[in-house]
Amino acid sequence: MDLKRYNIRVYGLLINGKDEVLLSKEFRFGKRFVKFPGGGHELGEGILDGLKREFREELGIEIQSAQHFYTTDFLQVSAFATDEQLISVYYKVTSNKAEFIRQSQQSLDIVEGDEHTFLWKSVAELSEQDVTYPIDKLVVKMMKEVI
Repeated sequence: MDLKRYNIRVYGLLINGKDEVLLSKEFRFGKRFVKFPGGGHELGEGILDGLKREFREELGIEIQSAQHFYTTDFLQVSAFATDEQLISVYYKVTSNKAEFIRQSQQSLDIVEGDEHTFLWKSVAELSEQDVTYPIDKLVVKMMKEVI
C-alpha cells in the first residue's frame, strides 16, 4: 500500500420528524453508491463549515445544530483513489428545513452524466446493507445502538 495523502470527508446524520434518516444515492466516477449526505472537506475551511457548505450546495438548506457522532478510527483506503487514506467525520445534525426534503429529491449541484438523489429511510428499518461503504456501515450499526 502506497498512501500519499489524506482525504477528509464530512457527513451529516439528519433525522426528520418521522424518525427517518436522510441518505444520498449517487452515481459518480462510474460507481453507484448510497451514503450519508455530505462530502469532501476543502482546504482552508473548518470541518463543520465544510458540512454546512455541503448541505447548502446539495440540498439548499442550513444546518441549525450539529453534534459530533463519530470520526474514523481505523485505516480506510479511499474507494476512488487507492493512494488516499480516508478520514470521515460524522455529525448528528438538525435543520428546520428537513421536512421540505422530498423522497428522491435531486441534488442541486448535479454534474452532467452523474446521478444524485436523496431518500428517507426509517431509522428502525435502516440496516448496514442500505449503505455502500465500510465506514457508513459502522455508523449505521452505531446509530442503531444509540438513536
